[in-house]
Amino acid sequence: MMSNFKAELTFLRALVSLNLASAMEYRASFISQILGMFINNGIYLVFWLIFFNQFGPVRGYAMDDVYLLFAIVAFGYGLAFMFAANVGPNLAYLIAQGRLDYYLVLPRNLLLHVIFSRMSVSTIGDLTFGLLIYLLTGRLHPLDVLLFGVSAVLAGAILVGFGVISGSLAFFIGNARYVSEQMSNAMLTFALYPNTLFSGLARLLLYTLLPAAFVGAVPVEIVRGRDGWLLLGLLGVVVLVWGMATAVFYLGLRRYESGSALNVNV
Repeated sequence: MMSNFKAELTFLRALVSLNLASAMEYRASFISQILGMFINNGIYLVFWLIFFNQFGPVRGYAMDDVYLLFAIVAFGYGLAFMFAANVGPNLAYLIAQGRLDYYLVLPRNLLLHVIFSRMSVSTIGDLTFGLLIYLLTGRLHPLDVLLFGVSAVLAGAILVGFGVISGSLAFFIGNARYVSEQMSNAMLTFALYPNTLFSGLARLLLYTLLPAAFVGAVPVEIVRGRDGWLLLGLLGVVVLVWGMATAVFYLGLRRYESGSALNVNV
């Protein structure tokens, strides 16, 4: 059991190294993508700066809390998709085009091999942005830093798990690339909003069908309140989301039809 785990870990490390080396082959593009995402995040944050400058704190959220929210979501998103970018619309495309054949014939964990076989270079910009924005929060106590790091990692795990679920819809409805893309965009967008802005049905949805609150708002509360119990609850959500993602993926795999296209995978 342990030897199999070490073998899979070694294989995933090799995949990540290969993807990173391939991305850095074209260094100008590599750097421009990172800078582009960094600037994009900065522009989005400027709107919140203007908003809070005009209206002040809103329902318990001040600008410092928004810094923390952006830091957690950006760092978690960047860390997740820097390594596991073959989810969401990319996974839906592979399934719809019958391009899982390549992975099926290899003696590796299918789901992990698929999602870790692609990295998103631009998310390194998200990762860097999240770290720099976190410095603006002033929460540099070792416990706060630890809670920030753990919460962001768990938030990233939820994003990837949700991406597996949305991408796996292609097993059931055919070409689900657009649907999966919209679901992923909605997840990320609502994660960047203070959850106190929502109430009623909208708030319920952010904790259930579109669990964006567990990516942004809940990690913020963990760091602000140094709440270990809430952190354990977030870990439970990660286990639940990944349990659902694994179940949906392998249930859908039974419906999978091989493609006839000749693919070259590096």
